[in-house]
Order: sequence, then C-alpha cells, then structure tokens
Amino acid sequence: MIEKQITALHASNNELKQLYETAFPVEEQIPWNDLMRLVETMPLDFTAYYDGASLLGFTIVYPRKTFNWFWYFAVPDALRGKGIGQQILSRLIDKYKASTNILDMESPDQVCENAEQRRRRHAFYLRNGFRDTGVGRSFDGIDYTILIRGEGTFTIHDYDVIINELRSFWDAMPQAEEA
Repeated sequence: MIEKQITALHASNNELKQLYETAFPVEEQIPWNDLMRLVETMPLDFTAYYDGASLLGFTIVYPRKTFNWFWYFAVPDALRGKGIGQQILSRLIDKYKASTNILDMESPDQVCENAEQRRRRHAFYLRNGFRDTGVGRSFDGIDYTILIRGEGTFTIHDYDVIINELRSFWDAMPQAEEA
C-alpha cells in the first residue's frame, strides 16, 4: 500500500473527489473546492492510499496538541468488507499511536435509512480500540456520537473547542476567486 499526501495541487483529482462526494452524505461534506483550500490553510494530514494506481481510500486527520481528530475516512464501496479499511485504519492508528485520537460518526442509535451501515461502522471502530465517550451532537438532523482511542476523556466542552477552531480556520480561509 502506497501513501500519498494530498494538497490543493490535487484538487483536480476526480477519482479522489468522487470518493469524497459519494462516501459521505451531502450534509457532512464541505464543498470540495473549500476542502482543498482548508487543506492549504489548516495543518491537516490528508493522505490517499493506493495499490499501484488504484485508489484504496483516504483519511483526513486534524493533528492537535491534546488529541488528534480523525475527521474523514473513506474506502470505495467496491472495496468495503475486503480488509482495506482495516489496513488503512491500522496504519493511521500506528502513525498517531503516541496521542489520543477521537472521531465523530453518525450515531448507530438514530433511526435512519442507513442504520445497519452505522452499526457496522461503530462495531469496526470498537474492534479497533475506540470507545464511546458518551458525548454526541446533532447537526442538520444527523445525530453524531464521538469515539476516543487512547488515554483520557472527551467532553462536550472539548467538542465545542474543536468546532470553534474549525470555524476560525474557515473564517480565515482565503475565499474562492470569482470567475
């Protein structure tokens, strides 16, 4: 498996963009061009994983002093259930093993169309050493639960702090040039 760091120079990578836009509900997406500008503005670790020229998936991590936020993690539908996600997550966990890591995901308890998918995803993270924090939030009708891997705890205050950090990066981000 080959890892490739993604920067705004990769904004025209249609395969990567398509995976991003199909792996996450629209409500959870930052528009692709804005995401690419955030990659240049924020200290994000945006990594794509390949087998030769074939895209296996990608991760976006926001490394922080107190914990790392595993922000996005996607594997193409056709590769799910084949151990690719496990390999990628194992690499990510190893890379950030010296720190506590958190992630938010769609709640497995919310009544919704993809409830079974959410339960499988939740179980996947639990098998990989994450645990529920008991903290959750709702945005745009989607309930999120927050998981942690490593020492310590995570509170709603911690969540508010990270959301405010993200807003400050968003507010400071250069705006798109008008065509």
